[in-house]
Amino acid sequence: MRPGLSSSVYKRMNSKDFVGDPDRADDVSDRLLNPMDHDTGNPSWKPSLPHVCIATVSSFMFGYHLGVVNEPLESISQDLGFTGNTLAEGLVVSMCLGGALIGCLFSGLISDGIGRRRSFQLSALPMIIGASLSASTTSLGGMLFGRFLVGTGMGLGPAVASLYVTEVSPSSVRGTYGSLIQIATCLGLIAALFIGAPVKEIVGWWRVCFWVSTVPAAFLALCMEFCAESPHWLYKRGRVAEAEVEFERLLGGPHVKLAMAELSRSERGDEGESIKYSDLFYGRHFRVVFIGTMLFALQQLSGINAVFYFSSAVFRRAGVPSDIANLCVGFAYLSGSVVAMLLMDILGRKFLLAGSFLGMAAAMGLQALAATLSDPGSWHVYLSVGGMLLSVLAFSLGAGPVPSLLLPEIFPNKIRAKAVALCMSVHWVVNFFVGLFFLRFLELLGAKILYSIFASFCLMGAIFVRKNVVETKGKTLQEIEVALLSAV
Repeated sequence: MRPGLSSSVYKRMNSKDFVGDPDRADDVSDRLLNPMDHDTGNPSWKPSLPHVCIATVSSFMFGYHLGVVNEPLESISQDLGFTGNTLAEGLVVSMCLGGALIGCLFSGLISDGIGRRRSFQLSALPMIIGASLSASTTSLGGMLFGRFLVGTGMGLGPAVASLYVTEVSPSSVRGTYGSLIQIATCLGLIAALFIGAPVKEIVGWWRVCFWVSTVPAAFLALCMEFCAESPHWLYKRGRVAEAEVEFERLLGGPHVKLAMAELSRSERGDEGESIKYSDLFYGRHFRVVFIGTMLFALQQLSGINAVFYFSSAVFRRAGVPSDIANLCVGFAYLSGSVVAMLLMDILGRKFLLAGSFLGMAAAMGLQALAATLSDPGSWHVYLSVGGMLLSVLAFSLGAGPVPSLLLPEIFPNKIRAKAVALCMSVHWVVNFFVGLFFLRFLELLGAKILYSIFASFCLMGAIFVRKNVVETKGKTLQEIEVALLSAV
């Protein structure tokens, strides 16, 4: 049951005060842009934190389902009768990526149509059904269909989480809260690793791994019933009074007038517009959409998935068991994510993102050097291990968390859901093709040249960020929108 609101906290303005009195809205907005002129200060981070934490459960499940088949894959292939069939094993691992692309493509339409809360609940449904099907199946077809269903939820959930966390967070801690998405993903990967550990000792344990994943999905669907809806979505749908109520829950009563004035000020110029996907490719919105798609493309072209793919092999050459290798990579990933969370609202998105790409370029350079110098049993293999861990650490500090946080910040409210869906779909497409052609390019070009290419993309990423990305630290979503559109 949602908590009641105290009318004594503030005198709520009628919605007509915002949409029908531009001068008054501008006056409140001026006070917002000049915080020294009023004494409300920044909203407290406490009211919005529970809502954000519930939303990140979708990212936890995303990480869990990415890693859930890594350890049990051999047992799954034996029980379902496709041992030695590398194509079938590859499909079990990657089928969820196809579903994720589908879910992500429709995430904009869904989240704009039924709201953020209902979209989270909808994303949990295929994860529950798909995981249950995978856990109980006796055939390869059932496993693949279950993985595809899970993938649709994986594509929908994180895209909505990026929108929701951005829209419900106070600007002073929006970067910190956005970093929780990556931390949740990392924790999901680690959870999958630990839960899958007994799979070689206990017959049929892989089924338990899938059944376990239904618990957080059901938890998300249930808890979202008690979470706040995005005030930005409510306002865009014309439900102004409800937007005020949710702002009070998330920011506190003294900040509602200013928040509503911001929305009124940014939306006034777009009244009557109906945004279609085709509108994202030209006109005043093209620049921000181009920045978003390039950030996700460069994120995947940095070679991070190749690093994850080869981590066990590199550690094995150094004499480290695969389970210890996975823990090392997970620890580096989690450590960087926590540091990024602490620094996001201090150093800013642009600094962390550019520095992350530069760090990854250096790390890829180390791995290219190791590939040139290494011989079996030589010390150069430790250079490769160091380069790999540095790549993971550098990625988790900026290139991992920042794009999914930055995109909802730089997109205007009118196009936010559809633009995020489009850009994250680019992420899935590039991810798919990098995974598809990586081994072939490694065979044709060799590790030295391939890692050098990845380093070049990382340098391109740092230059692109330097020239095109605006700093959003501490700014309201409306201030960011004005700064970007005025540069068009």
